[in-house]
Amino acid sequence: MMRSLFSGVSGLQNHQTRMDVIGNNIANINTTGFKKGRVNFQDLLYQQLQGASRPTDEIGGVNPKEVGLGMSIAAIDTIHNQGSLQSTGVGTDLAIQGAGFFILKDGGNSFYTRAGAFNLDENGTLVNPANGMRVQGWMSQEVEGVQILNVSGEVEDLIIPVGSKDPARATTAVNFACNLDKRTPVIPAEGASALERANGTWNTSIKVYDTFGIEHTLEVTLTRSQDPEAPNSWDVAVNVDPENEAGTNTAVGLGEAAPAAGEAANFTVNFSNNGTLVSAVDGAGNESGGAGNVLMNVAYDVPNTVPDEEGAPIRQQFTLNLGTVGGFVNSMTQFAEASSTKAISQDGYTMGYLDNFKIAQSGVITGVYSNGTSRTLGQIALASFTNQGGLEKSGDSNFVVSNNSGEANIGPSGIAGKGKLISGTLEMSNVDMAEQFTDMIVTQRGFQANSRTIQTADQLLQELLSLKR
Repeated sequence: MMRSLFSGVSGLQNHQTRMDVIGNNIANINTTGFKKGRVNFQDLLYQQLQGASRPTDEIGGVNPKEVGLGMSIAAIDTIHNQGSLQSTGVGTDLAIQGAGFFILKDGGNSFYTRAGAFNLDENGTLVNPANGMRVQGWMSQEVEGVQILNVSGEVEDLIIPVGSKDPARATTAVNFACNLDKRTPVIPAEGASALERANGTWNTSIKVYDTFGIEHTLEVTLTRSQDPEAPNSWDVAVNVDPENEAGTNTAVGLGEAAPAAGEAANFTVNFSNNGTLVSAVDGAGNESGGAGNVLMNVAYDVPNTVPDEEGAPIRQQFTLNLGTVGGFVNSMTQFAEASSTKAISQDGYTMGYLDNFKIAQSGVITGVYSNGTSRTLGQIALASFTNQGGLEKSGDSNFVVSNNSGEANIGPSGIAGKGKLISGTLEMSNVDMAEQFTDMIVTQRGFQANSRTIQTADQLLQELLSLKR
């Protein structure tokens, strides 16, 4: 008689716990990155009234007789299914498509979360603004002018220095990719009209920069060679800031040293009968070509600078890259098509400020500067676990490592099973309202059924007590 009472009590208590979990799920139906819980039941102990016996020659076997003593909670699982993604348009809002957790630090304590509503604090540190915990990743380091990300190192705070300066960079290379019309007539040195000279000459210009970030105009003039024995040659004249009254003493030449002021500012470029680049020869007869890229060094005076020890102005040097010997793509050519002389790129720029930044699917943070340059600032780290269901919830939509979750496997997104990052979105709760309401009905009926068990057992006790009347 008493066993049914205690079985009913265990049913009431554990269904109440299940209702608590359902209530928490519904309360967090709009909580970013929330992962729902699930309660699993199991039967409890059994009182054996009679044990089992094996068959004999005279009689068959007998099954055991057992009475159950109620039920208990087997587990309260955290279901880590992917939640839906909600677009927010905020660049620092991040969602993980796939497995993995963001890593947050509070002092020396590590926390893990799927809630990616991040922002910058006063110092430019990427944080969770709700609790100030700092997002972890790897900051880039500059090695010989190249930004390097060491994703095998220890994670650290991510700092995005909005408004910081990007120093000016002097132009070191100007790349050409153009065609010179093979049909251009050879104009004699004497007796040609201005129109005829214009028809045989092609000009191009591009902006270049010195070490201060001051903008200069590089002008290159190409004229069909007047030598009848060199039908595939063009004379090239180079001038930096041709309209500058003071002049910049432009010079062109080969060698490691910058061409000195007063040296020739022209060279000759040669093509093959196939229209491809062969070589370039400076005014002193030095030749660039044979294999690889055809290069020419250009130097000019930088105005308004402190003179060197000999009293001469500081000279700036860069390289004209005319293309690859025998190449067609991104190289100078000579075909019977309209001339398209142009410089396609140069690597200098003025000083700029960090205006904006963007976060790629790989978690790489790229800064965009006002001078048009971009620079890798860092990369967001993700953590994965052998048993993510073993993580303990610590509040604030965070998890911490437990004895059964395994240690955090930290690395970039897209590696070792980690998902990809999607900027401008947040992962919604994975709670399904229809499922929770259905579970609520089932839990309510289970609670009611167990209460009826207690009521019926009480009525039986009442009948027993009334026997002596």
